[in-house]
Amino acid sequence: MSDIAFLTRLRREVERRRTFAIISHPDAGKTTLTEKLLLFGGAIRMAGAVKAKKASRHATSDWMAIEKERGISVTSSVMQFDYDGFAVNLLDTPGHQDFSEDTYRVLTAVDSALMVIDSVKGVETQTRKLMDVCRLRDTPIMTFINKLDRDGRSPFELFDDIEGSLGIECAAMTWPIGMGKLFQGVYDIPQKMLRFFQAGEDKGARPRESVLVRGLDDPELDRQVGAQAADGLRHDIELLEGAGYPFDHGRYLAGKQTPVFFGSAVNNFGVRELLDAFLRHAPAPRPRQTETREVSPLEEPFSGVVFKIQANMDPAHRDRMAFLRVNSGCFTRGTRVSHQRTGKDMLVHNATIFMAQDRAHADEAWPGDIIGIPNHGTLRIGDTLCGREPLRYLGIPHFAPEHFRRVILKNPFKAKQMEKGLQQLTEEGAIQLFKPVTGREHILGAVGVLQFDVITERLRAEYDVHIAVEPINIAAVRWLTGESAVLDRMRRENASVMLTDSDGLPAMSFANEWRLEKAVEEWPQVAFLTARECVSA
Repeated sequence: MSDIAFLTRLRREVERRRTFAIISHPDAGKTTLTEKLLLFGGAIRMAGAVKAKKASRHATSDWMAIEKERGISVTSSVMQFDYDGFAVNLLDTPGHQDFSEDTYRVLTAVDSALMVIDSVKGVETQTRKLMDVCRLRDTPIMTFINKLDRDGRSPFELFDDIEGSLGIECAAMTWPIGMGKLFQGVYDIPQKMLRFFQAGEDKGARPRESVLVRGLDDPELDRQVGAQAADGLRHDIELLEGAGYPFDHGRYLAGKQTPVFFGSAVNNFGVRELLDAFLRHAPAPRPRQTETREVSPLEEPFSGVVFKIQANMDPAHRDRMAFLRVNSGCFTRGTRVSHQRTGKDMLVHNATIFMAQDRAHADEAWPGDIIGIPNHGTLRIGDTLCGREPLRYLGIPHFAPEHFRRVILKNPFKAKQMEKGLQQLTEEGAIQLFKPVTGREHILGAVGVLQFDVITERLRAEYDVHIAVEPINIAAVRWLTGESAVLDRMRRENASVMLTDSDGLPAMSFANEWRLEKAVEEWPQVAFLTARECVSA
């Protein structure tokens, strides 16, 4: 292929790609919406329901045993499908706050986000935290207000909640006609269409045909929804036009405005319209920042960054998979790349694309695509793979844990298996491993306490290692940076509380906030870090 032909195809492939994450507070309907998007995209034939333990079906994106048992998502899943000429990379993230570390890193690998809000509960705690992360990168966000088939808060109250709590303008794209038992459907504002809700036992049932109305004064509106509902809709739209925000594509792309859609994911209502609008308005892959310069997706040389490691997606083979976001050029099977952290070349000949835990060989991948590279400990979160130009992508963090536990091995003869399991599972980044410089203990740190249950269960199920975890007198850990002579003196004088993390980086533990403040005061030449880049020194 000539250079001109390649660049022409590169531009075409970039323009048709959409890479986004779905974010929400737990139980807002995020995983259900994910399933329905996959259903419309032809990626699955039957949408499963996330159910309690012993359920016969589970969400496609929930593939771990512990996810199926508890009915929650505990790790991010990547799903790729084609729809209406677009190549879609959809990342389903855990909603539970205890798994936010995984979610934060996934948000660094996407170009936009789809936020799900429960119409009954409105904006919730985890939604606020995720929004803060999106705001750091000015990530464009589209909103789906879910569960309109239940009695919930008024649309105007929900808009006030979103704008007040999240600091972003709401631009109504659809507007509900009634709610709960009186919910008839939505009015599509740009299209001037009535889209009717149809409840029933068949959750995959399609609503009856949409009806075009020639403005809100069209008598057809009264005939279709009734005079009372029609008058209520007219009143609401009049208020929106007077006090609301019209959709502004530029403000949406800048992360200052969120287009809002209403619907019911479990009933398939509003999902197709959401998907169509999302693919039409959401951004294609954008330039990405490295240490030295900004890299355009339209550049010919290949480059990408590892944002996630997952161990044992195929338990039979004890594999580890590195998830890499392609940022420029084209990946083809057999591509030789430079591993920037080690300075060594790698031949990548068996990369994969994903449908949750299902895989297919990736013959090629373009900017915005997510590929999996089998990994035996060589690749780490934050690693850059590229051509000859030395690039290092930025912005993939490790956060300081908030909860800590000491590991107790129940069977001492399993020490080697435990070391291997802890090493591989902590490579994923959701839970962190620290070791005292003066002892042989294994200390786990996590953002949320449920992570300790997850690693205990996964060690048992995936490595046949049984452990217990017990509280330890640590309230905080901070990474340390400074001149080597100062750090050496600090280690000698504080040996009993000094740690190293799994990358060999120095850290210090503190029994309480007072000790942390005192150390900061006593060592002004040292920086006490609450976050670090996911690249070892």
